[in-house]
Amino acid sequence: MMKFIESRLVPCLVKVGDNVILVAVRNGITLTLPFIISGSIFLIIANLPIPGWTEYLGQFGTALNAPVLVTFGIIGLISAMGISYNLAKHYKLDGLTCCAITVAVFLMAQLNDDYTLNVDNLGASGLFSAIILSILTVYIIRFFIEHKIYIRLPDNVPPAVLQSFVSVIPAIVCLALVWFVRVILHFDINAFFTLILSPLVIGLGTLPGMLILVFLISLLWCCGIHGTNVLSGITAPIFLKFIVENTQAYLSHQPIPHIFAEGFYNFFICTGGSGATMGLVLAMMMSKSRYYKSLGRMSFAPSLFCINEPVIFGVPMVFNPLMMLPLIITPMLLCTMSYFLMAFNIIGRPVLQIPWTMPPFLNAYFATGGNIPAAIWSGVMIIISTIIYYPFFRLMEKKQLAQEEATIPAAAAQANA
Repeated sequence: MMKFIESRLVPCLVKVGDNVILVAVRNGITLTLPFIISGSIFLIIANLPIPGWTEYLGQFGTALNAPVLVTFGIIGLISAMGISYNLAKHYKLDGLTCCAITVAVFLMAQLNDDYTLNVDNLGASGLFSAIILSILTVYIIRFFIEHKIYIRLPDNVPPAVLQSFVSVIPAIVCLALVWFVRVILHFDINAFFTLILSPLVIGLGTLPGMLILVFLISLLWCCGIHGTNVLSGITAPIFLKFIVENTQAYLSHQPIPHIFAEGFYNFFICTGGSGATMGLVLAMMMSKSRYYKSLGRMSFAPSLFCINEPVIFGVPMVFNPLMMLPLIITPMLLCTMSYFLMAFNIIGRPVLQIPWTMPPFLNAYFATGGNIPAAIWSGVMIIISTIIYYPFFRLMEKKQLAQEEATIPAAAAQANA
């Protein structure tokens, strides 16, 4: 089984994660983080869970929501810029030129039937068309540049002017294609791309789909590969779309539509890092083994900020059959429990995107817009994680203690000699 995972499954998943397009999507989507977090801060201030706070703010509370509407309302546009820039950089094209043409193409695709811009599609609803159009635009530009199909100017022309003329023909072709499809044929590009990706969206919005994702991420970590980074090129746009829709619903005082939004994995599954290893860190801190106790103390601070590489590679948990089981089971169990708690409205759902490094309790509290039961559940998850990891850790600790006890006489004999 281990041989199959190591030789067949893991290389396949890594190859998918290293795909040029998926890497560009993953890196491009991160450009939205400063805007989403900034908007979330304004939303938190406008909706602090303090009795009478909303009444105290009055009309100023409405003014505080303005940055939220702007930042969340252009997520699709920002993603298009980020993806095109990163993909252009990979192919050594001019990033600014590709970014500018992509913006024009994306805006052209969001026209209504009366040729006016549909600003609603600049946000989460236009995210999928932003991804596909930015990729297509860069590849069209690349085709023209590689085949030297562009306007040539003398060498003494300033580089800025030269680059502008180089991009004229690719820009005309890109805009003409989108203009013909959207304006002449009246084909809704945004709705089409959303329909194509709807099976993936529906799948990741269900518990079985999320459990499969958690399993694959954990399995990659068992092999020493950053599972979240490998698969985020596929999942990040979907979870970003979900959190934006949740935020808009929260802002409008409507029911929160999604459970598996951005933040769910970090704050309601993987407390202490991938694999929910905070429980293991606490168990190591109480260990009789000198090695594990020192490792636990060293790993505690990073684990508070959701960084658990010291645990993964220090224990080690990589290709460790004994620890692979809890590393996979723990996050899958917490995923299931968190899902049902949110589905039955016992704890709040993610409505705000906050930094993934925020410590337990605080991360769940702020991500859910100040939901106290969610913060309490964050602490309960640590207890559950400790209970699951502890028996496996005890078996590993016995072996380590035996090794440490065996080295003491050997070290003493060497010192006497």
